[in-house]
Amino acid sequence: MSDGEKIRKGDGKRKRGNRSGFTTGACSAAAARAATLALLSGETPASVCVHLPNGHDVDFAILEGAVADDAARAVIVKDAGDDPDATNGAHITAEVRRLPGQAGEIVLKGGAGVGTVTREGLGLEVGGPAINPVPRRNIRDNVRSAAGDLLAVDGLEVTISVPGGEDMAKKTLNSRLGILGGISILGTTGIVRPYSTAAFRASVVQAVEVAARQGQTSVVFTTGGRSEKFAMQQLPELTESCFVQMGDFVKAAFIAAIKTRMSRVYVGAMAGKLTKMSQGLTVTHAWRAEIDRDLLADCAQEVGAAPDLVEAIRAAETARFAAERLQALGLSVDFHRALGTRALRSLKSSYPGDYQLTILVCDFEGRFICRVDEAPEASATEKEVRENAV
Repeated sequence: MSDGEKIRKGDGKRKRGNRSGFTTGACSAAAARAATLALLSGETPASVCVHLPNGHDVDFAILEGAVADDAARAVIVKDAGDDPDATNGAHITAEVRRLPGQAGEIVLKGGAGVGTVTREGLGLEVGGPAINPVPRRNIRDNVRSAAGDLLAVDGLEVTISVPGGEDMAKKTLNSRLGILGGISILGTTGIVRPYSTAAFRASVVQAVEVAARQGQTSVVFTTGGRSEKFAMQQLPELTESCFVQMGDFVKAAFIAAIKTRMSRVYVGAMAGKLTKMSQGLTVTHAWRAEIDRDLLADCAQEVGAAPDLVEAIRAAETARFAAERLQALGLSVDFHRALGTRALRSLKSSYPGDYQLTILVCDFEGRFICRVDEAPEASATEKEVRENAV
């Protein structure tokens, strides 16, 4: 491949997987249906057909199962398709136990590896299992369909567990939401679309809503763990629930903040993501668009960089190149302030609302560089920026 044919990260020619998968909710419903059928027949089926929340019927293979006198167990291996999911490969397990004399009852419980809800604001009972409303209905509907006449006499207790779920949960936002000890059983359709990252986007919105329900009026959006740690150091007066890792989902985060009437919005980020925000991108993932190197070059020129360096920045592949070269010249604060100012103006233009925005800028090691504040006394239509750097 020649230099002229080089494919950058944002180039549409680069291929990604497109195989869809299944949610933890769909797998739980499948395991519960299989265990119910095993309880009735005395044998674990090799596969089971499940009706998903989206109205489709899908066959799931059963990994293993066991049957006793009054209980049965079945295991489904979660296949997330080509989506980068922390729960891919999880052994979603359902145990179904007969409840003599409790006709029509279907009691749903969470076992090991399924998180416990410890805070209000999630729409789930505090102290109960983190099984969301749509999966709850879908599990019960599939159990009810499989149980048939048994429910005319007895009830059923369904316990969903996920071996290793507590470790999987460390890769999610569960602890921030007050879900402890395991993963959540999620999914509104039953299907996971590859690289749609719909689950992550939904968790960002949910985190903002939880903060609002807890009475918070400030939210701090960061792009990852390092920028979040930095932002927490800068804003020690705010509680943990105010901090939301929005990742690449700028639009979803800001719309949620505006909808929940947050009065203060902070963004903690490094040069690369700030450049994407300055470009007005609603999603800042590398796949969506390349860094605007002209924008970086303009910022460098604005703070006094030499013409040859400005052109080198214009030709470079990353924002990091510009940041490191300008740092060596003692222009880091001025450069990042110019970039942060552009990001602030772009965000306020794209997501207008009655909130005050602050940009907190850190370097690639998570160290403070500067802070850009929107002047609180400025008008809603034409706001000036007050820059504050240390």
